[in-house]
Amino acid sequence: MNLAVLDIGGTTIKIATWKNNQLQDIHAVKTPKELEEFYTVLTNEVNNIKKKTSIKGVAISSPGAVDKSAGIIRGASAIPYIHNFKIVDELQKRFDLPVSIENDANSAALGELAEGGGQGCNSMAFFVIGTGIGGALIIDHKIWHGAHLYGGEFGYMIINGKQLSTLASPVAMAKRYNEQTNSNLDGKTVFALADQGDKIAKKERQTLIHSLALAIFNTQHSFDPEKIVLGGGISNNPELIPLLNEEIQKICSSIEIATVQPNIVLCKLKSDANLRGAVADFEQELNK
Repeated sequence: MNLAVLDIGGTTIKIATWKNNQLQDIHAVKTPKELEEFYTVLTNEVNNIKKKTSIKGVAISSPGAVDKSAGIIRGASAIPYIHNFKIVDELQKRFDLPVSIENDANSAALGELAEGGGQGCNSMAFFVIGTGIGGALIIDHKIWHGAHLYGGEFGYMIINGKQLSTLASPVAMAKRYNEQTNSNLDGKTVFALADQGDKIAKKERQTLIHSLALAIFNTQHSFDPEKIVLGGGISNNPELIPLLNEEIQKICSSIEIATVQPNIVLCKLKSDANLRGAVADFEQELNK
């Protein structure tokens, strides 16, 4: 089945064609500032794909809390004009094709399930570690959206009285370090300074690792997925999983009844995960 595939972001929209079971002709355009221009850009891109390939629909990854039953993107994002109206209906009218939309973190998780770190699993937790902490939960190959569309919002977890996003994101770690040292460093640099023996860097990195390890431990022992997949820029750091495994082992050894060591793996698809997951979501919608 051939599809047009769109990954809507605050800065750019990535476009691809799904053909012969692979993503082809991947490119990007600047995200429009207004809704009518947004419609025009997307319609032109889909029509261009139609001219080259016979497609069955349009698969979309989008920011926001996607209410699939209503065809509405709820919540908020960097693109305010896409929210709180029946956007799926509007896009289907313009494309004259079926349209599926899924949240970007959920799409990335579906992509990793199809061809990435979660391939072969029935259940999976996906942590997106960036400016904050987001993610997704998958049960029986499908996204668990939750009763209020909060499924996988790991950043809301409370760890030692604070939200996980304020403790375990590399951006928050760098902010804490910079406030104490009057610096302006990023998370990658602070991580490296910890290896060099910088005491403040070591302390703040340990806060990140311990908080994330607790969240993973809690997720494993409440949801019990086959794998926990980590995404976001920090997933490129080869130290991340060894540090987390060591910390989780400490947590497990202090709790006698905790017998499961989480199977933590890194994402594999990187920047194509959202596109690939949008395809998987469309295929699931078609088979309902």
